[in-house]
Amino acid sequence: MRSLLILTVKNEAAFLLEWLAHHRAVGFTDFLVFSNDCDDGTDTMLDRLEALGWLTHLRNPGPWPQGPQWAALKAADRHPLKAGADWVLFADIDEFVNIHVGDGTLDALRAALPEASAIPLTWRMFGNAGVVDYTDAPVTAQFTRAAPATMLWPWRAYLFKTLFRNDGSYGKLGVHRPRQPDPGRMAAQRWFDGSGRLLPAIFHRQRIFSLLGQDSYGLVQLNHYALGAMQSYVLKCDRGRANRDTGAFDLSYWVERNFDTEEDRSITRYAARSADLRAALMADPVLADLHDAAVRWRHTRIADLMLSEDYRALFGRLMLTPASRPLAPAAAQRMVALARQAQAIVEQPETS
Repeated sequence: MRSLLILTVKNEAAFLLEWLAHHRAVGFTDFLVFSNDCDDGTDTMLDRLEALGWLTHLRNPGPWPQGPQWAALKAADRHPLKAGADWVLFADIDEFVNIHVGDGTLDALRAALPEASAIPLTWRMFGNAGVVDYTDAPVTAQFTRAAPATMLWPWRAYLFKTLFRNDGSYGKLGVHRPRQPDPGRMAAQRWFDGSGRLLPAIFHRQRIFSLLGQDSYGLVQLNHYALGAMQSYVLKCDRGRANRDTGAFDLSYWVERNFDTEEDRSITRYAARSADLRAALMADPVLADLHDAAVRWRHTRIADLMLSEDYRALFGRLMLTPASRPLAPAAAQRMVALARQAQAIVEQPETS
Protein backbone atom coordinates (compact mmCIF):
# COMPACT_ATOMS: atom_id res chain seq x y z
CA MET A 1 0.00 0.00 0.00
CA ARG A 2 1.44 3.36 -1.07
CA SER A 3 1.24 6.18 1.49
CA LEU A 4 2.30 9.61 0.23
CA LEU A 5 3.45 12.46 2.47
CA ILE A 6 3.66 15.91 0.84
CA LEU A 7 5.86 18.68 2.26
CA THR A 8 6.85 22.25 1.37
CA VAL A 9 10.03 23.77 2.82
CA LYS A 10 12.16 26.87 2.87
CA ASN A 11 15.43 27.02 4.84
CA GLU A 12 14.68 23.88 6.89
CA ALA A 13 17.67 21.66 6.02
CA ALA A 14 18.76 21.41 9.66
CA PHE A 15 15.47 19.66 10.56
CA LEU A 16 14.88 17.68 7.39
CA LEU A 17 16.68 14.43 8.24
CA GLU A 18 14.89 14.02 11.58
CA TRP A 19 11.49 14.64 9.99
CA LEU A 20 12.15 12.30 7.09
CA ALA A 21 13.55 9.48 9.25
CA HIS A 22 10.63 9.73 11.66
CA HIS A 23 7.98 9.47 8.97
CA ARG A 24 9.76 6.62 7.23
CA ALA A 25 9.64 4.85 10.62
CA VAL A 26 5.90 5.60 10.80
CA GLY A 27 5.45 3.83 7.48
CA PHE A 28 5.12 6.43 4.75
CA THR A 29 6.43 4.93 1.52
CA ASP A 30 6.68 8.04 -0.66
CA PHE A 31 7.62 11.68 -0.08
CA LEU A 32 6.92 14.55 -2.48
CA VAL A 33 8.82 17.62 -1.30
CA PHE A 34 8.69 21.15 -2.72
CA SER A 35 11.31 23.80 -1.95
CA ASN A 36 11.45 27.53 -2.58
CA ASP A 37 13.90 30.40 -2.02
CA CYS A 38 16.39 28.35 0.00
CA ASP A 39 19.53 30.00 1.36
CA ASP A 40 20.66 27.18 3.67
CA GLY A 41 21.09 24.36 1.16
CA THR A 42 17.68 22.74 1.69
CA ASP A 43 17.18 22.38 -2.06
CA THR A 44 20.64 20.83 -2.52
CA MET A 45 19.99 18.40 0.34
CA LEU A 46 16.67 17.41 -1.24
CA ASP A 47 18.43 16.78 -4.54
CA ARG A 48 20.84 14.45 -2.75
CA LEU A 49 18.02 12.65 -0.96
CA GLU A 50 16.27 12.19 -4.30
CA ALA A 51 19.45 10.74 -5.81
CA LEU A 52 19.59 8.28 -2.91
CA GLY A 53 15.98 7.22 -3.54
CA TRP A 54 14.45 8.67 -0.39
CA LEU A 55 12.04 11.18 -1.93
CA THR A 56 10.99 13.19 -4.97
CA HIS A 57 12.02 16.85 -4.99
CA LEU A 58 10.49 19.64 -7.02
CA ARG A 59 11.53 23.27 -6.95
CA ASN A 60 8.68 25.72 -6.52
CA PRO A 61 9.82 29.15 -7.72
CA GLY A 62 7.48 32.14 -7.47
CA PRO A 63 5.67 34.28 -7.95
CA TRP A 64 2.75 32.61 -6.18
CA PRO A 65 -0.58 34.48 -6.17
CA GLN A 66 -1.70 32.54 -3.08
CA GLY A 67 1.66 31.74 -1.53
CA PRO A 68 4.19 28.93 -2.13
CA GLN A 69 2.25 26.29 -0.23
CA TRP A 70 -0.89 26.56 -2.37
CA ALA A 71 1.21 26.57 -5.54
CA ALA A 72 2.90 23.35 -4.38
CA LEU A 73 -0.43 21.68 -3.62
CA LYS A 74 -1.69 22.48 -7.10
CA ALA A 75 1.44 20.95 -8.59
CA ALA A 76 1.11 17.91 -6.33
CA ASP A 77 -2.44 17.35 -7.57
CA ARG A 78 -1.00 16.75 -11.03
CA HIS A 79 1.96 14.63 -9.98
CA PRO A 80 2.16 10.86 -10.72
CA LEU A 81 3.05 10.10 -7.10
CA LYS A 82 -0.25 11.53 -5.98
CA ALA A 83 -2.14 9.61 -8.67
CA GLY A 84 -0.51 6.34 -7.57
CA ALA A 85 -0.95 6.78 -3.81
CA ASP A 86 -3.51 4.81 -1.79
CA TRP A 87 -3.36 7.26 1.13
CA VAL A 88 -2.22 10.90 1.19
CA LEU A 89 -1.25 13.40 3.89
CA PHE A 90 0.01 16.95 3.58
CA ALA A 91 2.12 18.03 6.57
CA ASP A 92 4.66 20.66 7.56
CA ILE A 93 8.23 20.24 8.75
CA ASP A 94 7.17 20.99 12.36
CA GLU A 95 4.42 18.34 12.35
CA PHE A 96 5.13 14.72 13.34
CA VAL A 97 2.61 11.90 13.02
CA ASN A 98 2.41 10.06 16.37
CA ILE A 99 0.41 6.81 16.29
CA HIS A 100 -0.41 5.21 19.65
CA VAL A 101 -2.10 2.01 18.52
CA GLY A 102 -0.30 -1.27 17.76
CA ASP A 103 3.31 -0.88 16.65
CA GLY A 104 2.86 2.80 15.83
CA THR A 105 2.76 2.36 12.06
CA LEU A 106 0.25 3.48 9.46
CA ASP A 107 -0.68 -0.16 8.95
CA ALA A 108 -1.61 -0.42 12.63
CA LEU A 109 -3.71 2.74 12.45
CA ARG A 110 -5.55 1.57 9.35
CA ALA A 111 -6.14 -1.82 10.97
CA ALA A 112 -7.70 -0.08 13.96
CA LEU A 113 -10.01 1.93 11.67
CA PRO A 114 -10.66 -0.42 8.73
CA GLU A 115 -13.76 1.46 7.57
CA ALA A 116 -12.06 4.85 7.49
CA SER A 117 -11.94 6.84 4.29
CA ALA A 118 -10.26 9.72 6.16
CA ILE A 119 -8.63 10.23 9.57
CA PRO A 120 -8.20 13.85 10.72
CA LEU A 121 -4.97 14.01 12.73
CA THR A 122 -5.56 16.63 15.40
CA TRP A 123 -2.72 18.90 16.41
CA ARG A 124 -1.24 18.56 19.85
CA MET A 125 0.66 21.79 20.36
CA PHE A 126 4.06 21.42 22.01
CA GLY A 127 5.30 24.54 23.76
CA ASN A 128 8.72 26.13 23.94
CA ALA A 129 9.46 24.82 27.46
CA GLY A 130 11.74 27.79 28.10
CA VAL A 131 14.36 26.71 25.54
CA VAL A 132 16.23 29.84 24.42
CA ASP A 133 19.06 28.73 22.13
CA TYR A 134 18.83 26.69 18.95
CA THR A 135 20.85 23.47 19.15
CA ASP A 136 21.33 20.68 16.64
CA ALA A 137 19.35 18.01 18.48
CA PRO A 138 16.11 16.15 17.63
CA VAL A 139 13.09 18.38 18.07
CA THR A 140 11.02 15.47 19.37
CA ALA A 141 13.48 14.93 22.22
CA GLN A 142 13.92 18.62 23.14
CA PHE A 143 10.26 19.58 23.44
CA THR A 144 8.19 17.21 25.54
CA ARG A 145 5.56 19.45 27.16
CA ALA A 146 2.28 20.13 25.43
CA ALA A 147 -1.20 21.59 25.63
CA PRO A 148 -3.80 19.67 27.65
CA ALA A 149 -5.55 16.79 25.93
CA THR A 150 -8.82 18.71 26.18
CA MET A 151 -8.97 22.47 25.79
CA LEU A 152 -11.76 24.65 24.40
CA TRP A 153 -9.71 27.73 23.52
CA PRO A 154 -7.89 28.72 21.39
CA TRP A 155 -9.76 26.81 18.72
CA ARG A 156 -6.51 26.45 16.75
CA ALA A 157 -5.55 23.79 19.27
CA TYR A 158 -8.04 21.53 17.50
CA LEU A 159 -6.92 22.11 13.92
CA PHE A 160 -6.10 18.93 12.03
CA LYS A 161 -4.36 17.63 8.94
CA THR A 162 -6.20 14.88 7.09
CA LEU A 163 -4.83 11.44 6.22
CA PHE A 164 -7.25 10.34 3.51
CA ARG A 165 -7.88 7.47 1.14
CA ASN A 166 -6.99 8.61 -2.38
CA ASP A 167 -9.99 7.01 -4.11
CA GLY A 168 -11.23 9.95 -6.20
CA SER A 169 -13.71 11.24 -3.63
CA TYR A 170 -11.93 14.61 -3.64
CA GLY A 171 -10.60 16.48 -6.62
CA LYS A 172 -8.00 18.72 -4.98
CA LEU A 173 -5.53 18.77 -2.15
CA GLY A 174 -5.83 21.29 0.67
CA VAL A 175 -3.66 22.43 3.55
CA HIS A 176 -5.85 20.88 6.25
CA ARG A 177 -8.23 18.65 4.32
CA PRO A 178 -8.93 17.41 0.79
CA ARG A 179 -11.11 19.76 -1.26
CA GLN A 180 -13.56 19.64 -4.15
CA PRO A 181 -15.71 16.73 -2.89
CA ASP A 182 -17.48 14.56 -5.45
CA PRO A 183 -21.20 14.75 -4.49
CA GLY A 184 -21.79 11.21 -5.72
CA ARG A 185 -19.19 9.79 -3.34
CA MET A 186 -19.97 11.63 -0.11
CA ALA A 187 -22.56 9.14 1.16
CA ALA A 188 -19.87 6.47 1.31
CA GLN A 189 -17.42 8.62 3.31
CA ARG A 190 -16.46 7.43 6.78
CA TRP A 191 -14.35 9.92 8.71
CA PHE A 192 -13.00 8.90 12.14
CA ASP A 193 -11.17 11.21 14.53
CA GLY A 194 -7.91 10.39 16.28
CA SER A 195 -9.74 8.61 19.09
CA GLY A 196 -11.74 6.43 16.71
CA ARG A 197 -15.06 8.31 16.88
CA LEU A 198 -17.17 8.36 13.74
CA LEU A 199 -17.49 12.01 12.71
CA PRO A 200 -20.67 13.64 11.40
CA ALA A 201 -21.20 14.28 7.70
CA ILE A 202 -20.23 17.97 7.98
CA PHE A 203 -16.61 16.79 8.13
CA HIS A 204 -16.92 15.24 4.67
CA ARG A 205 -17.31 18.66 3.04
CA GLN A 206 -15.94 21.24 5.47
CA ARG A 207 -14.44 21.75 8.95
CA ILE A 208 -10.75 22.02 9.62
CA PHE A 209 -10.85 21.53 13.39
CA SER A 210 -11.88 18.55 15.50
CA LEU A 211 -14.67 18.24 18.06
CA LEU A 212 -14.09 20.99 20.63
CA GLY A 213 -13.44 19.86 24.16
CA GLN A 214 -12.94 16.21 23.14
CA ASP A 215 -9.75 14.19 23.55
CA SER A 216 -8.93 13.29 19.95
CA TYR A 217 -5.58 11.60 20.64
CA GLY A 218 -6.54 8.07 21.68
CA LEU A 219 -5.24 6.36 18.54
CA VAL A 220 -3.18 9.03 16.82
CA GLN A 221 -2.17 12.67 17.14
CA LEU A 222 -0.13 15.16 15.16
CA ASN A 223 2.64 16.55 17.33
CA HIS A 224 2.98 20.20 16.35
CA TYR A 225 6.29 21.83 17.29
CA ALA A 226 5.29 25.23 15.96
CA LEU A 227 7.63 27.27 18.16
CA GLY A 228 10.86 25.45 18.92
CA ALA A 229 13.67 27.36 20.60
CA MET A 230 13.26 31.12 20.93
CA GLN A 231 16.12 31.69 18.50
CA SER A 232 14.47 29.36 15.98
CA TYR A 233 11.19 31.22 16.33
CA VAL A 234 12.90 34.51 15.48
CA LEU A 235 14.30 32.83 12.38
CA LYS A 236 10.82 31.50 11.56
CA CYS A 237 9.50 35.06 11.72
CA ASP A 238 12.21 36.10 9.29
CA ARG A 239 11.18 33.31 6.88
CA GLY A 240 7.47 34.22 6.87
CA ARG A 241 4.43 32.04 6.34
CA ALA A 242 4.32 29.32 3.72
CA ASN A 243 0.62 29.53 2.91
CA ARG A 244 0.71 33.11 1.68
CA ASP A 245 3.11 35.29 -0.24
CA THR A 246 3.64 37.65 2.67
CA GLY A 247 2.70 37.62 6.32
CA ALA A 248 4.85 37.53 9.41
CA PHE A 249 4.68 35.58 12.64
CA ASP A 250 4.48 37.62 15.83
CA LEU A 251 3.97 37.38 19.57
CA SER A 252 0.26 36.55 19.20
CA TYR A 253 1.17 33.40 17.25
CA TRP A 254 3.58 32.46 20.05
CA VAL A 255 1.09 33.03 22.89
CA GLU A 256 -1.65 30.97 21.24
CA ARG A 257 0.69 27.96 20.94
CA ASN A 258 3.06 28.08 23.90
CA PHE A 259 1.39 25.56 26.21
CA ASP A 260 3.65 23.46 28.47
CA THR A 261 0.85 22.12 30.65
CA GLU A 262 1.35 18.35 30.31
CA GLU A 263 4.33 16.13 29.64
CA ASP A 264 3.93 13.93 26.56
CA ARG A 265 6.83 11.64 25.63
CA SER A 266 4.71 9.17 23.65
CA ILE A 267 6.61 9.90 20.44
CA THR A 268 9.74 8.34 21.97
CA ARG A 269 8.38 4.95 20.86
CA TYR A 270 9.89 5.85 17.48
CA ALA A 271 13.23 7.04 18.88
CA ALA A 272 15.29 3.93 18.17
CA ARG A 273 13.90 3.36 14.67
CA SER A 274 14.22 7.02 13.77
CA ALA A 275 17.78 7.25 15.14
CA ASP A 276 18.88 4.26 13.06
CA LEU A 277 17.46 5.84 9.91
CA ARG A 278 19.06 9.22 10.69
CA ALA A 279 22.39 7.49 11.25
CA ALA A 280 22.07 5.77 7.87
CA LEU A 281 21.41 9.13 6.23
CA MET A 282 24.30 10.83 8.01
CA ALA A 283 26.59 7.99 6.91
CA ASP A 284 26.41 9.54 3.46
CA PRO A 285 29.24 12.11 3.51
CA VAL A 286 27.41 14.47 1.15
CA LEU A 287 24.31 14.57 3.34
CA ALA A 288 26.39 14.91 6.49
CA ASP A 289 28.23 17.93 5.06
CA LEU A 290 24.96 19.51 3.90
CA HIS A 291 23.39 19.03 7.32
CA ASP A 292 26.39 20.52 9.12
CA ALA A 293 26.42 23.47 6.72
CA ALA A 294 22.72 24.07 7.37
CA VAL A 295 23.31 24.10 11.13
CA ARG A 296 26.11 26.66 10.70
CA TRP A 297 23.85 28.75 8.45
CA ARG A 298 21.16 28.87 11.14
CA HIS A 299 23.60 30.02 13.80
CA THR A 300 24.99 32.69 11.48
CA ARG A 301 21.56 33.91 10.38
CA ILE A 302 20.32 34.09 13.98
CA ALA A 303 23.38 36.18 14.92
CA ASP A 304 22.72 38.50 11.98
CA LEU A 305 19.05 38.95 12.96
CA MET A 306 20.06 39.94 16.49
CA LEU A 307 21.70 43.04 15.01
CA SER A 308 18.25 44.25 13.92
CA GLU A 309 16.26 46.19 16.52
CA ASP A 310 12.96 44.60 15.43
CA TYR A 311 14.17 41.02 15.75
CA ARG A 312 16.18 41.74 18.88
CA ALA A 313 13.09 43.25 20.47
CA LEU A 314 11.01 40.22 19.50
CA PHE A 315 13.64 37.93 21.01
CA GLY A 316 13.52 39.95 24.23
CA ARG A 317 9.72 39.76 24.37
CA LEU A 318 9.87 35.99 23.95
CA MET A 319 12.15 35.75 26.98
CA LEU A 320 9.81 38.05 28.94
CA THR A 321 6.65 36.11 28.10
CA PRO A 322 5.76 33.16 30.33
CA ALA A 323 4.19 29.95 29.04
CA SER A 324 0.52 30.33 28.17
CA ARG A 325 -2.04 29.25 30.75
CA PRO A 326 -5.11 27.33 29.55
CA LEU A 327 -8.27 29.28 30.23
CA ALA A 328 -10.56 28.19 33.04
CA PRO A 329 -13.67 26.37 31.73
CA ALA A 330 -16.00 29.36 32.18
CA ALA A 331 -13.61 31.73 30.39
CA ALA A 332 -13.07 29.24 27.57
CA GLN A 333 -16.83 28.74 27.17
CA ARG A 334 -17.22 32.51 26.96
CA MET A 335 -14.70 32.72 24.12
CA VAL A 336 -16.41 29.89 22.24
CA ALA A 337 -19.80 31.56 22.67
CA LEU A 338 -18.44 34.85 21.34
CA ALA A 339 -16.96 33.09 18.32
CA ARG A 340 -20.24 31.34 17.58
CA GLN A 341 -22.16 34.61 17.96
CA ALA A 342 -19.84 36.30 15.47
CA GLN A 343 -20.17 33.39 13.04
CA ALA A 344 -23.96 33.50 13.26
CA ILE A 345 -23.93 37.18 12.31
CA VAL A 346 -21.70 36.48 9.33
CA GLU A 347 -24.03 33.70 8.16
CA GLN A 348 -27.24 35.74 8.46
CA PRO A 349 -29.10 36.04 5.13
CA GLU A 350 -29.17 39.48 3.62
CA THR A 351 -32.45 41.38 3.73
CA SER A 352 -33.59 43.96 1.23
